[in-house]
Amino acid sequence: MSDLPRKAVTRTAKLAALPLGFAGRATWGLGKRIGGKSAEIVARELQQRTAEQLFKVLGELKGGAMKLGQALSVFESALPEEVAGPYRAALTKLQEAAPPMPTRTVHAVLEERLGEDWRALFLEFEDKPAAAASIGQVHRAMWHDGREVAVKVQYPGAGEALLSDLAQLSRFARLLGPLVPGMDIKPLITEMRDRVSEELDYGLEARAQREHAAEFADDPDVVVPDVVHQSEQVLVTEWIDGVPLSEVIADGTPEERDRAGQLLARFLFSGPARTGLLHADPHPGNFRLLPGEGGGPRLGVLDFGTVDRLPGGLPETIGTCLRTALEGEAETVYELLCDEGFVKESIELDPDAVLDYLLPIIEPADADEFLFTREWIRTQAARIADPRSPAHQLGKQLNLPPAYLLIHRVTLSTIGVLCQLNATVRLRDELEAWLPGFLPDEPVEEPA
Repeated sequence: MSDLPRKAVTRTAKLAALPLGFAGRATWGLGKRIGGKSAEIVARELQQRTAEQLFKVLGELKGGAMKLGQALSVFESALPEEVAGPYRAALTKLQEAAPPMPTRTVHAVLEERLGEDWRALFLEFEDKPAAAASIGQVHRAMWHDGREVAVKVQYPGAGEALLSDLAQLSRFARLLGPLVPGMDIKPLITEMRDRVSEELDYGLEARAQREHAAEFADDPDVVVPDVVHQSEQVLVTEWIDGVPLSEVIADGTPEERDRAGQLLARFLFSGPARTGLLHADPHPGNFRLLPGEGGGPRLGVLDFGTVDRLPGGLPETIGTCLRTALEGEAETVYELLCDEGFVKESIELDPDAVLDYLLPIIEPADADEFLFTREWIRTQAARIADPRSPAHQLGKQLNLPPAYLLIHRVTLSTIGVLCQLNATVRLRDELEAWLPGFLPDEPVEEPA
Protein backbone atom coordinates (compact mmCIF):
# COMPACT_ATOMS: atom_id res chain seq x y z
CA MET A 1 0.00 0.00 0.00
CA SER A 2 1.17 3.53 -0.65
CA ASP A 3 1.70 6.03 2.12
CA LEU A 4 -0.78 8.89 2.66
CA PRO A 5 -0.40 11.12 -0.44
CA ARG A 6 1.01 14.25 1.17
CA LYS A 7 2.58 16.20 -1.66
CA ALA A 8 0.22 19.00 -2.55
CA VAL A 9 0.72 18.46 -6.27
CA THR A 10 -0.25 14.76 -6.02
CA ARG A 11 -3.38 15.37 -3.96
CA THR A 12 -4.41 18.41 -5.98
CA ALA A 13 -4.08 16.45 -9.22
CA LYS A 14 -6.34 13.67 -7.92
CA LEU A 15 -8.96 16.11 -6.65
CA ALA A 16 -8.72 18.33 -9.72
CA ALA A 17 -9.56 15.30 -11.85
CA LEU A 18 -13.00 15.11 -10.23
CA PRO A 19 -14.60 18.18 -11.87
CA LEU A 20 -12.96 17.24 -15.18
CA GLY A 21 -14.58 13.83 -14.84
CA PHE A 22 -17.92 15.49 -14.07
CA ALA A 23 -17.61 17.59 -17.23
CA GLY A 24 -16.74 14.52 -19.31
CA ARG A 25 -19.78 12.70 -18.04
CA ALA A 26 -21.98 15.71 -18.81
CA THR A 27 -20.83 15.46 -22.43
CA TRP A 28 -21.52 11.72 -22.33
CA GLY A 29 -24.99 12.49 -20.98
CA LEU A 30 -25.72 14.91 -23.80
CA GLY A 31 -24.85 12.14 -26.27
CA LYS A 32 -27.27 9.80 -24.51
CA ARG A 33 -30.01 12.45 -24.72
CA ILE A 34 -29.42 12.86 -28.43
CA GLY A 35 -29.57 9.07 -28.66
CA GLY A 36 -33.09 9.11 -27.25
CA LYS A 37 -32.79 8.45 -23.51
CA SER A 38 -35.02 10.53 -21.23
CA ALA A 39 -33.54 13.39 -19.21
CA GLU A 40 -34.46 11.69 -15.90
CA ILE A 41 -32.72 8.42 -16.79
CA VAL A 42 -29.63 10.23 -18.04
CA ALA A 43 -29.49 12.39 -14.91
CA ARG A 44 -29.55 9.32 -12.69
CA GLU A 45 -26.88 7.55 -14.72
CA LEU A 46 -24.71 10.67 -14.46
CA GLN A 47 -25.32 10.84 -10.71
CA GLN A 48 -24.36 7.20 -10.29
CA ARG A 49 -21.14 7.49 -12.32
CA THR A 50 -20.18 10.71 -10.55
CA ALA A 51 -20.70 9.15 -7.13
CA GLU A 52 -18.64 6.08 -8.03
CA GLN A 53 -15.66 8.23 -9.08
CA LEU A 54 -16.05 10.63 -6.15
CA PHE A 55 -15.99 7.97 -3.44
CA LYS A 56 -13.15 6.06 -5.11
CA VAL A 57 -10.93 9.17 -5.07
CA LEU A 58 -12.00 10.26 -1.58
CA GLY A 59 -11.26 6.83 -0.14
CA GLU A 60 -7.79 6.74 -1.69
CA LEU A 61 -6.81 10.15 -0.42
CA LYS A 62 -8.00 9.97 3.20
CA GLY A 63 -7.45 13.37 4.82
CA GLY A 64 -10.18 15.97 4.25
CA ALA A 65 -11.33 14.18 1.12
CA MET A 66 -12.00 11.02 3.09
CA LYS A 67 -13.70 13.03 5.82
CA LEU A 68 -16.07 14.68 3.34
CA GLY A 69 -16.85 11.24 1.92
CA GLN A 70 -17.79 9.97 5.38
CA ALA A 71 -19.97 13.03 6.01
CA LEU A 72 -21.75 12.61 2.68
CA SER A 73 -22.16 8.86 3.15
CA VAL A 74 -24.81 9.27 5.84
CA PHE A 75 -27.02 11.07 3.29
CA GLU A 76 -26.98 8.11 0.91
CA SER A 77 -30.51 7.29 2.06
CA ALA A 78 -31.80 10.54 0.52
CA LEU A 79 -30.82 9.43 -3.00
CA PRO A 80 -33.11 7.54 -5.40
CA GLU A 81 -32.69 3.78 -4.99
CA GLU A 82 -31.54 3.34 -8.60
CA VAL A 83 -28.64 5.66 -7.83
CA ALA A 84 -27.94 4.72 -4.21
CA GLY A 85 -28.04 0.96 -4.67
CA PRO A 86 -24.97 0.42 -6.89
CA TYR A 87 -22.56 2.35 -4.70
CA ARG A 88 -23.96 1.73 -1.21
CA ALA A 89 -21.21 -0.82 -0.69
CA ALA A 90 -18.59 1.81 -1.53
CA LEU A 91 -20.10 4.18 1.03
CA THR A 92 -20.07 1.49 3.70
CA LYS A 93 -16.43 0.83 2.94
CA LEU A 94 -15.69 4.53 3.45
CA GLN A 95 -17.42 4.43 6.81
CA GLU A 96 -15.35 1.50 8.04
CA ALA A 97 -12.00 1.42 6.27
CA ALA A 98 -9.46 3.03 3.97
CA PRO A 99 -6.12 1.90 2.52
CA PRO A 100 -3.73 1.66 5.50
CA MET A 101 -0.34 3.35 5.81
CA PRO A 102 2.73 1.11 5.73
CA THR A 103 3.85 -0.68 8.90
CA ARG A 104 7.20 1.14 8.84
CA THR A 105 5.39 4.49 9.03
CA VAL A 106 3.26 3.34 11.97
CA HIS A 107 6.36 2.15 13.85
CA ALA A 108 8.15 5.44 13.12
CA VAL A 109 5.27 7.48 14.59
CA LEU A 110 5.09 5.24 17.69
CA GLU A 111 8.84 5.49 18.23
CA GLU A 112 8.79 9.27 17.85
CA ARG A 113 5.79 9.82 20.14
CA LEU A 114 6.10 6.99 22.69
CA GLY A 115 9.88 6.56 22.75
CA GLU A 116 12.34 4.07 21.32
CA ASP A 117 11.13 1.39 23.77
CA TRP A 118 7.50 1.83 22.76
CA ARG A 119 7.06 -1.94 22.39
CA ALA A 120 7.60 -2.31 26.16
CA LEU A 121 4.26 -0.53 26.67
CA PHE A 122 2.46 -3.40 24.95
CA LEU A 123 2.29 -7.12 25.58
CA GLU A 124 1.03 -7.49 22.00
CA PHE A 125 0.66 -5.12 19.05
CA GLU A 126 -1.02 -6.00 15.74
CA ASP A 127 0.70 -4.33 12.80
CA LYS A 128 -2.30 -4.82 10.55
CA PRO A 129 -4.77 -1.98 11.30
CA ALA A 130 -8.21 -2.90 12.58
CA ALA A 131 -9.70 0.25 11.04
CA ALA A 132 -8.56 3.24 9.03
CA ALA A 133 -10.31 6.59 8.76
CA SER A 134 -9.77 10.16 7.65
CA ILE A 135 -6.79 11.32 9.74
CA GLY A 136 -5.60 8.18 11.51
CA GLN A 137 -5.82 4.42 11.75
CA VAL A 138 -6.48 2.07 14.65
CA HIS A 139 -4.42 -0.94 15.71
CA ARG A 140 -5.54 -3.62 18.14
CA ALA A 141 -3.08 -4.28 20.96
CA MET A 142 -2.69 -5.43 24.56
CA TRP A 143 -1.47 -2.83 27.06
CA HIS A 144 1.26 -3.77 29.51
CA ASP A 145 -1.34 -4.32 32.29
CA GLY A 146 -3.22 -6.90 30.20
CA ARG A 147 -6.05 -4.66 28.95
CA GLU A 148 -7.10 -4.93 25.31
CA VAL A 149 -6.65 -1.51 23.73
CA ALA A 150 -7.18 0.41 20.51
CA VAL A 151 -4.14 2.42 19.42
CA LYS A 152 -5.05 5.33 17.15
CA VAL A 153 -2.07 6.60 15.15
CA GLN A 154 -2.36 9.88 13.24
CA TYR A 155 -1.14 9.90 9.65
CA PRO A 156 2.04 11.98 9.25
CA GLY A 157 1.14 15.20 7.46
CA ALA A 158 -2.59 14.72 8.15
CA GLY A 159 -3.13 18.39 9.04
CA GLU A 160 -1.55 19.67 5.84
CA ALA A 161 -3.50 17.14 3.76
CA LEU A 162 -6.74 17.97 5.54
CA LEU A 163 -6.50 21.70 4.84
CA SER A 164 -5.31 21.19 1.26
CA ASP A 165 -8.14 18.78 0.45
CA LEU A 166 -10.88 20.92 1.95
CA ALA A 167 -9.62 24.07 0.19
CA GLN A 168 -9.58 22.19 -3.12
CA LEU A 169 -12.96 20.54 -2.56
CA SER A 170 -14.60 23.86 -1.67
CA ARG A 171 -13.67 25.19 -5.13
CA PHE A 172 -16.02 22.79 -6.84
CA ALA A 173 -18.51 22.17 -4.02
CA ARG A 174 -21.31 23.31 -6.32
CA LEU A 175 -20.63 20.34 -8.61
CA LEU A 176 -21.13 17.93 -5.70
CA GLY A 177 -24.60 19.33 -4.96
CA PRO A 178 -26.59 16.85 -7.08
CA LEU A 179 -25.20 13.96 -5.01
CA VAL A 180 -27.19 15.09 -1.97
CA PRO A 181 -30.41 16.78 -3.08
CA GLY A 182 -31.46 19.73 -0.94
CA MET A 183 -28.09 20.08 0.81
CA ASP A 184 -25.54 22.86 0.30
CA ILE A 185 -22.12 21.18 0.39
CA LYS A 186 -19.99 24.35 0.70
CA PRO A 187 -20.96 25.29 4.31
CA LEU A 188 -20.28 21.67 5.31
CA ILE A 189 -16.75 21.89 3.90
CA THR A 190 -16.19 25.32 5.49
CA GLU A 191 -17.26 24.06 8.91
CA MET A 192 -14.94 21.05 8.60
CA ARG A 193 -12.04 23.34 7.68
CA ASP A 194 -12.73 25.56 10.69
CA ARG A 195 -12.39 22.54 13.00
CA VAL A 196 -9.20 21.04 11.59
CA SER A 197 -7.01 22.05 14.55
CA GLU A 198 -9.45 20.48 17.03
CA GLU A 199 -9.67 17.25 15.06
CA LEU A 200 -5.89 16.90 14.96
CA ASP A 201 -5.47 17.57 18.69
CA TYR A 202 -5.55 14.16 20.39
CA GLY A 203 -5.30 15.96 23.75
CA LEU A 204 -8.72 17.57 23.18
CA GLU A 205 -10.11 14.29 21.92
CA ALA A 206 -8.81 12.43 24.98
CA ARG A 207 -10.41 14.98 27.30
CA ALA A 208 -13.80 14.72 25.56
CA GLN A 209 -13.66 10.92 25.59
CA ARG A 210 -12.70 10.79 29.27
CA GLU A 211 -15.65 13.04 30.17
CA HIS A 212 -18.05 10.82 28.25
CA ALA A 213 -16.51 7.62 29.66
CA ALA A 214 -16.92 8.92 33.22
CA GLU A 215 -20.51 10.04 32.67
CA PHE A 216 -21.60 6.82 30.93
CA ALA A 217 -19.52 4.45 33.10
CA ASP A 218 -22.57 2.77 34.67
CA ASP A 219 -25.03 3.40 31.86
CA PRO A 220 -27.04 0.28 30.93
CA ASP A 221 -27.43 1.34 27.29
CA VAL A 222 -24.29 3.20 26.18
CA VAL A 223 -20.62 2.15 26.38
CA VAL A 224 -17.78 4.65 25.94
CA PRO A 225 -14.25 3.17 26.13
CA ASP A 226 -11.97 5.07 28.52
CA VAL A 227 -8.65 6.65 27.58
CA VAL A 228 -5.58 4.62 28.62
CA HIS A 229 -2.78 6.84 27.30
CA GLN A 230 -2.46 9.92 25.10
CA SER A 231 0.42 11.72 23.44
CA GLU A 232 0.76 13.84 20.33
CA GLN A 233 -0.41 11.81 17.28
CA VAL A 234 -1.12 8.68 19.39
CA LEU A 235 -4.25 7.89 21.41
CA VAL A 236 -4.67 4.61 23.32
CA THR A 237 -8.17 3.69 24.52
CA GLU A 238 -9.92 0.61 25.83
CA TRP A 239 -10.93 -1.84 23.10
CA ILE A 240 -14.59 -2.71 22.63
CA ASP A 241 -15.89 -5.55 20.49
CA GLY A 242 -19.20 -5.26 18.74
CA VAL A 243 -21.05 -5.27 15.44
CA PRO A 244 -20.32 -2.09 13.42
CA LEU A 245 -23.45 -0.11 12.69
CA SER A 246 -22.70 -0.43 8.97
CA GLU A 247 -23.19 -4.21 9.34
CA VAL A 248 -26.46 -3.69 11.22
CA ILE A 249 -27.55 -1.44 8.33
CA ALA A 250 -26.63 -4.15 5.81
CA ASP A 251 -27.74 -7.33 7.61
CA GLY A 252 -29.30 -6.52 10.99
CA THR A 253 -32.57 -7.97 12.23
CA PRO A 254 -35.53 -5.61 12.69
CA GLU A 255 -34.99 -5.82 16.47
CA GLU A 256 -31.29 -4.87 16.12
CA ARG A 257 -32.14 -1.99 13.80
CA ASP A 258 -34.79 -0.58 16.15
CA ARG A 259 -32.54 -0.97 19.19
CA ALA A 260 -29.57 0.67 17.46
CA GLY A 261 -31.75 3.55 16.25
CA GLN A 262 -33.29 4.17 19.67
CA LEU A 263 -29.91 4.17 21.42
CA LEU A 264 -28.31 6.37 18.77
CA ALA A 265 -31.05 8.97 19.26
CA ARG A 266 -30.77 8.61 23.05
CA PHE A 267 -27.00 9.10 23.07
CA LEU A 268 -26.95 12.08 20.75
CA PHE A 269 -29.71 13.93 22.62
CA SER A 270 -28.63 12.95 26.13
CA GLY A 271 -24.91 13.60 25.61
CA PRO A 272 -25.11 17.43 25.67
CA ALA A 273 -27.40 17.37 28.72
CA ARG A 274 -25.09 15.01 30.63
CA THR A 275 -21.64 16.16 29.53
CA GLY A 276 -22.07 19.58 27.92
CA LEU A 277 -20.62 18.05 24.74
CA LEU A 278 -22.26 16.96 21.49
CA HIS A 279 -20.63 14.05 19.64
CA ALA A 280 -20.41 15.66 16.21
CA ASP A 281 -19.36 12.81 13.91
CA PRO A 282 -22.32 10.41 13.84
CA HIS A 283 -21.44 8.25 10.86
CA PRO A 284 -21.96 4.47 11.24
CA GLY A 285 -18.24 3.70 11.52
CA ASN A 286 -18.20 5.35 14.94
CA PHE A 287 -20.80 3.08 16.55
CA ARG A 288 -21.00 -0.58 17.56
CA LEU A 289 -23.82 -2.78 18.81
CA LEU A 290 -22.59 -4.70 21.87
CA PRO A 291 -24.18 -7.57 23.83
CA GLY A 292 -26.24 -6.30 26.76
CA GLU A 293 -26.91 -7.72 30.17
CA GLY A 294 -30.61 -8.49 30.23
CA GLY A 295 -31.77 -5.19 28.73
CA GLY A 296 -30.95 -5.84 25.09
CA PRO A 297 -27.88 -4.79 23.07
CA ARG A 298 -25.92 -1.69 24.08
CA LEU A 299 -24.45 1.04 21.88
CA GLY A 300 -20.66 1.43 21.82
CA VAL A 301 -19.49 4.93 20.86
CA LEU A 302 -16.10 5.74 19.33
CA ASP A 303 -14.16 8.77 18.08
CA PHE A 304 -14.58 12.00 20.02
CA GLY A 305 -12.30 14.01 17.75
CA THR A 306 -15.11 16.36 16.75
CA VAL A 307 -17.41 17.65 19.50
CA ASP A 308 -19.52 20.76 19.94
CA ARG A 309 -19.14 22.37 23.36
CA LEU A 310 -22.61 23.14 24.75
CA PRO A 311 -22.19 23.88 28.49
CA GLY A 312 -25.92 24.32 28.99
CA GLY A 313 -26.90 21.41 26.78
CA LEU A 314 -28.71 21.86 23.47
CA PRO A 315 -30.18 25.39 23.10
CA GLU A 316 -33.61 25.66 24.69
CA THR A 317 -34.81 27.53 21.60
CA ILE A 318 -34.65 24.30 19.60
CA GLY A 319 -36.99 22.49 21.98
CA THR A 320 -39.37 25.43 22.29
CA CYS A 321 -39.49 25.96 18.54
CA LEU A 322 -40.08 22.26 17.91
CA ARG A 323 -42.87 22.06 20.50
CA THR A 324 -44.68 25.20 19.33
CA ALA A 325 -44.40 24.11 15.69
CA LEU A 326 -46.06 20.79 16.53
CA GLU A 327 -48.76 22.77 18.36
CA GLY A 328 -49.34 24.83 15.20
CA GLU A 329 -48.26 28.17 16.70
CA ALA A 330 -46.95 29.71 13.49
CA GLU A 331 -46.43 33.23 14.87
CA THR A 332 -44.49 32.01 17.93
CA VAL A 333 -42.27 29.80 15.78
CA TYR A 334 -41.59 32.65 13.39
CA GLU A 335 -40.68 35.04 16.22
CA LEU A 336 -38.26 32.49 17.69
CA LEU A 337 -36.61 31.93 14.32
CA CYS A 338 -36.24 35.69 13.80
CA ASP A 339 -34.78 36.18 17.30
CA GLU A 340 -32.17 33.46 16.74
CA GLY A 341 -31.17 34.71 13.28
CA PHE A 342 -32.74 31.94 11.18
CA VAL A 343 -34.63 34.72 9.41
CA LYS A 344 -32.51 37.75 8.62
CA GLU A 345 -33.81 41.20 9.52
CA SER A 346 -33.86 42.19 5.84
CA ILE A 347 -36.30 39.39 4.97
CA GLU A 348 -39.98 39.03 5.79
CA LEU A 349 -41.65 35.65 5.44
CA ASP A 350 -45.17 34.34 5.92
CA PRO A 351 -45.27 32.54 9.33
CA ASP A 352 -47.79 30.01 8.04
CA ALA A 353 -45.57 29.21 5.04
CA VAL A 354 -42.61 28.72 7.38
CA LEU A 355 -44.68 26.33 9.51
CA ASP A 356 -45.77 24.41 6.38
CA TYR A 357 -42.09 24.11 5.45
CA LEU A 358 -41.13 22.72 8.88
CA LEU A 359 -43.98 20.32 9.69
CA PRO A 360 -43.08 17.48 7.28
CA ILE A 361 -39.44 17.56 8.49
CA ILE A 362 -40.36 17.36 12.18
CA GLU A 363 -43.01 14.66 11.69
CA PRO A 364 -40.93 12.05 13.65
CA ALA A 365 -41.18 14.20 16.80
CA ASP A 366 -44.99 14.23 16.66
CA ALA A 367 -45.53 10.45 16.80
CA ASP A 368 -45.28 8.02 19.71
CA GLU A 369 -42.96 6.03 17.44
CA PHE A 370 -41.78 6.68 13.91
CA LEU A 371 -40.40 4.40 11.19
CA PHE A 372 -37.41 6.14 9.59
CA THR A 373 -37.17 4.97 5.99
CA ARG A 374 -35.21 5.87 2.89
CA GLU A 375 -38.53 6.62 1.17
CA TRP A 376 -39.41 9.20 3.83
CA ILE A 377 -36.09 11.05 3.66
CA ARG A 378 -36.10 10.93 -0.15
CA THR A 379 -39.50 12.60 -0.13
CA GLN A 380 -38.18 15.35 2.15
CA ALA A 381 -35.05 15.82 0.04
CA ALA A 382 -37.05 15.97 -3.20
CA ARG A 383 -39.50 18.48 -1.72
CA ILE A 384 -36.71 20.86 -0.70
CA ALA A 385 -34.53 20.28 -3.79
CA ASP A 386 -37.21 20.84 -6.44
CA PRO A 387 -36.73 24.43 -7.71
CA ARG A 388 -40.43 24.54 -8.60
CA SER A 389 -41.63 23.85 -5.06
CA PRO A 390 -42.59 26.52 -2.49
CA ALA A 391 -40.42 24.64 0.04
CA HIS A 392 -37.34 25.16 -2.13
CA GLN A 393 -38.01 28.86 -2.55
CA LEU A 394 -38.63 29.38 1.17
CA GLY A 395 -35.65 27.26 2.22
CA LYS A 396 -33.32 29.47 0.16
CA GLN A 397 -34.42 32.49 2.21
CA LEU A 398 -33.74 30.93 5.61
CA ASN A 399 -30.39 31.46 7.29
CA LEU A 400 -28.34 29.07 9.45
CA PRO A 401 -26.64 30.97 12.31
CA PRO A 402 -23.03 29.88 12.98
CA ALA A 403 -23.88 28.66 16.51
CA TYR A 404 -26.30 26.12 15.01
CA LEU A 405 -24.12 24.86 12.13
CA LEU A 406 -22.73 21.80 13.86
CA ILE A 407 -26.00 20.98 15.64
CA HIS A 408 -27.79 21.13 12.29
CA ARG A 409 -25.24 18.85 10.61
CA VAL A 410 -25.34 16.32 13.47
CA THR A 411 -29.14 16.26 13.41
CA LEU A 412 -29.28 15.72 9.64
CA SER A 413 -26.58 13.05 9.82
CA THR A 414 -28.37 11.22 12.62
CA ILE A 415 -31.63 11.22 10.69
CA GLY A 416 -29.73 9.87 7.67
CA VAL A 417 -28.33 6.99 9.73
CA LEU A 418 -31.75 6.23 11.26
CA CYS A 419 -33.18 6.00 7.73
CA GLN A 420 -30.34 3.71 6.65
CA LEU A 421 -31.18 1.52 9.65
CA ASN A 422 -34.87 1.52 8.69
CA ALA A 423 -35.46 1.83 12.43
CA THR A 424 -38.67 2.39 14.35
CA VAL A 425 -37.73 4.92 17.03
CA ARG A 426 -39.62 6.52 19.91
CA LEU A 427 -37.98 9.86 19.20
CA ARG A 428 -40.49 11.84 21.20
CA ASP A 429 -39.47 9.95 24.36
CA GLU A 430 -35.85 11.09 23.94
CA LEU A 431 -36.85 14.68 23.18
CA GLU A 432 -39.05 14.85 26.26
CA ALA A 433 -36.28 13.42 28.42
CA TRP A 434 -33.31 15.40 27.13
CA LEU A 435 -34.21 18.41 24.96
CA PRO A 436 -34.64 21.66 26.97
CA GLY A 437 -37.84 23.50 26.10
CA PHE A 438 -39.55 20.56 24.41
CA LEU A 439 -41.89 20.04 27.36
CA PRO A 440 -43.90 23.10 28.38
CA ASP A 441 -43.05 24.66 31.72
CA GLU A 442 -45.08 23.28 34.61
CA PRO A 443 -47.79 25.77 35.57
CA VAL A 444 -47.03 27.55 38.81
CA GLU A 445 -49.79 26.97 41.38
CA GLU A 446 -51.14 30.10 42.99
CA PRO A 447 -50.91 30.06 46.79
CA ALA A 448 -54.23 29.36 48.48
